[in-house]
Amino acid sequence: MISFVRGQVSTVRPTEAVLDVGGIGLQLHCTPATTAELRTGQQAQLAASLVVREDSLTLYGFASDDERVVFELLQTASGVGPRLAQAMLSVHSPDDLRRAVATEDLAALTKVPGIGKKGAQRIVIELKDKLGSGVGGGATGPVTGGAVVAGGWQDQVRSALLGLGWSARDADIAVDRVTPDATENGQPPDVSALLKAALRTLAKT
Repeated sequence: MISFVRGQVSTVRPTEAVLDVGGIGLQLHCTPATTAELRTGQQAQLAASLVVREDSLTLYGFASDDERVVFELLQTASGVGPRLAQAMLSVHSPDDLRRAVATEDLAALTKVPGIGKKGAQRIVIELKDKLGSGVGGGATGPVTGGAVVAGGWQDQVRSALLGLGWSARDADIAVDRVTPDATENGQPPDVSALLKAALRTLAKT
């Protein structure tokens, strides 16, 4: 079992990162909050979870062990796979998910694309005794900060939102809402930060 990955950050995209570990590039699927703390060329350590399928081996990376634990617990609920679990952690923090499940806050859970009312009810029933009451314990922040990806930030943010399960219409609306943030400083846009901002606007709708 792989519990963490440490190495030099080779590539950062809105929902994935590649770490050079002993000359081998390991691709990890991450939440926008995690990739926003990574910078190409710097060392980083990510908690990791390996998902094994018949036709694939997929690594997921996290800013903290707590986030990884919640990711794995979420998948014990019926109908929740790794992609949906990652989408849940992209919209809500681990403690927010704990609170939503503990208080049966279906509205919060259904803000995640791919989760309807019945799915939210099932998650509450199956995870209420597993996730806890809403107080985690994992410190966040991998090792580095400030991932800046130059050029085509709108397409990158839109593609990441689509990959997380949002509709094309929602993705376009979110991109429009964060466009002022991308241009206000006159600096190259921080795609991961803009994706986080886009997710926040979608979670409020």
